[in-house]
Order: sequence, then structure tokens, then C-alpha cells
Amino acid sequence: MSNVTIYSTPTCTYCNMAKSFFKSNNIGFTEYNVASDLGRRKEMIEKTGQMGVPVIDTGSEVIVGFDEPKLRSALGVK
Repeated sequence: MSNVTIYSTPTCTYCNMAKSFFKSNNIGFTEYNVASDLGRRKEMIEKTGQMGVPVIDTGSEVIVGFDEPKLRSALGVK
């Protein structure tokens, strides 16, 4: 399973839902806190053109927000 990247903030409900989804499906992920990491925040804005979190980079697709059906499809999770 590929390692996904999630750009998130500690208080974001949808970010926490996405991380729970990854854990329950044994998907490895790297998390960047864009509330405190300005470099990663800039990287996220360059990828998406906006400030909303979560931003999830699956390696093949960048998904803005927690869209479980889209994530399942992008990651090949049943």
C-alpha cells in the first residue's frame, strides 16, 4: 500500500476522520500540521490553490476534504 500524505490541522474534524479511515484500513500516512508548519502550508496551497484541510495526496491524486468514496477508489480500498 502506498504511503499517503495528509495536510491537516489539530482541530479539523474531517482531518481526524481521514486519519481514522487510514488507520482502520492499514494505510500508512505522513501527516503535516499546516497550522504550525508554514513550509508545508505553502506546499499545500501550491498543490491546491486554497487553504482548506484536509488535503490528501495519494501519490496519484490530490483530494481536498474527506471524501471517503473518492479515497477508497484512489487507494483501491474495498
